[in-house]
Amino acid sequence: MKVAVAGCCHGALEKMYETLELLQRRHNVRLDLLLCCGDFQAVRNEADLRCMAVPAKYRHMESFYRYYSGEKKAPVLTVFIGGNHEASNHLQELPYGGWVAPNIYYLGYAGVVRFRGVRIGGISGIFKSHDYRKGHFEYPPYNQQTIRSAYHVRNIEVFKLKQLKRPIDIFMSHDWPRSIYHYGNKKQLLKMKSFFRQEVESNTLGSPAASELLYHLKPTYWFSAHLHVKFAAFMQHQANSKEELPKATKFLALDKCLPHRDFLQIVDIEHDPTAGDSLEYDAEWIAVLKATNSLVNVTQSSWNMPEKNGLHARWDYSATDDAIKEVLEELNHNLQIPCNFSLTAPCYDPSKPQKHMQPVHTINPQTTEFCAQFGLTDINARIQQAKEEGSVRGDYEEDEEEEMDSTGSAEEPSDYNTDNSGLSVINPDEILLDDEGGDEDLSTCSVDPSPDHPPDFSASFSDIRIMPDSMVVSSDDAMDSTNEELERPGESKQVEEKSLNERPLKRMGGNENGSSGIKIKRRNQAIYAAEDEDKPE
Repeated sequence: MKVAVAGCCHGALEKMYETLELLQRRHNVRLDLLLCCGDFQAVRNEADLRCMAVPAKYRHMESFYRYYSGEKKAPVLTVFIGGNHEASNHLQELPYGGWVAPNIYYLGYAGVVRFRGVRIGGISGIFKSHDYRKGHFEYPPYNQQTIRSAYHVRNIEVFKLKQLKRPIDIFMSHDWPRSIYHYGNKKQLLKMKSFFRQEVESNTLGSPAASELLYHLKPTYWFSAHLHVKFAAFMQHQANSKEELPKATKFLALDKCLPHRDFLQIVDIEHDPTAGDSLEYDAEWIAVLKATNSLVNVTQSSWNMPEKNGLHARWDYSATDDAIKEVLEELNHNLQIPCNFSLTAPCYDPSKPQKHMQPVHTINPQTTEFCAQFGLTDINARIQQAKEEGSVRGDYEEDEEEEMDSTGSAEEPSDYNTDNSGLSVINPDEILLDDEGGDEDLSTCSVDPSPDHPPDFSASFSDIRIMPDSMVVSSDDAMDSTNEELERPGESKQVEEKSLNERPLKRMGGNENGSSGIKIKRRNQAIYAAEDEDKPE
């Protein structure tokens, strides 16, 4: 089947679907599925805009509300994950996934589904070490801190995904797995995005949590977005045992959705021709959710997942054959995800704008039904209960400053050694959340895996490209070092023995001691651009 993959959509659904329709007509192809790798922006109304972590001048309604109201319907089944610029209050209603509009499905904080026999997984948000070990405690209306922490990846989601044993065909993350750039044309990437150099050389660009999942899951395809540059890589995994067959992952990062951008990729995926056209639950994933339900946390308290270290009675929460069989029996072997979308918030009306509409904490009936069916904890109901009992708080200290995006922070001890205090460069591609300045224009970037083996990734607004079956990377021309490898879990967990009460100094630019006095706010300066400008995130 033909799967279209898109990067950061930024709410431009009409533009994206119009492009897909154009591609199908011009090339006489039928697209079966659209995957979006975050920054989807399922904004229903003015209250949702208030829950997006962008300066006010970049809060535009765009076109999702037309699909939410039923005025329009997505012409192709669309599955997406969350990024770091979302209507977080809307997505928070569906922590286990669900329909945000007819034919548009959100995978949740983390999730796995099946379509035509193809197993599709994903994790939403971006990595930030100081929130990684916390629970999902945030709720609307958010403050200046929780509006950002709401989209930060949590260790429980990574732990759940690591319980999976059966093969994954496709996996999506918003930010890149750390170290993946060593498996593609790194020289060309740095030529086009020179401000990545220090992070690449220090191996701090991207998410260590995603890197851990890549090493563990070994999916056939991995798609990401976030950095607004097209980049391909090919990673050959090492077998964990003599019995295990060699596996490889084809990685592709997508550019953002703009008419003159190469923002869509068409991939031909092997599928089960006998399978139906409906989106389906994944029985192993449901079994994992049930097994890990006792680990759900809705507080700010930092905690580690169970490990085989003598401190936990149980550390393996993977699904047994019996547990998977039990899920199948509960569903009468009918895995079809019900089309039970319903409106949970008023829809934007251009003729009656409500600029002062405030967000509210909502419990979505889809989540209620899902949790009741499988005996799971409704995270939002638990938060509501905790609020009533006064045991959860959505506020941080008001004087806390936003740390750099996606590369981790030294705010608290973490599972990962991710301090980037020496960074001295501000990425001119993304927006400053605490300073609305910076309107630099950058050229479009597209990086192939290797100059000697370039896949056809140059699709224009009106053209279509098919990802080749093989993306062989030349180690001589595409990599600076043949000895650099993707971080493995054991290598990344270099935890410094610090007191939880010890709070490191805030990061400053220039050098590690912050002598330059230039505050590093975020890696990117121009996520959203005016329509007459071209600024990647």
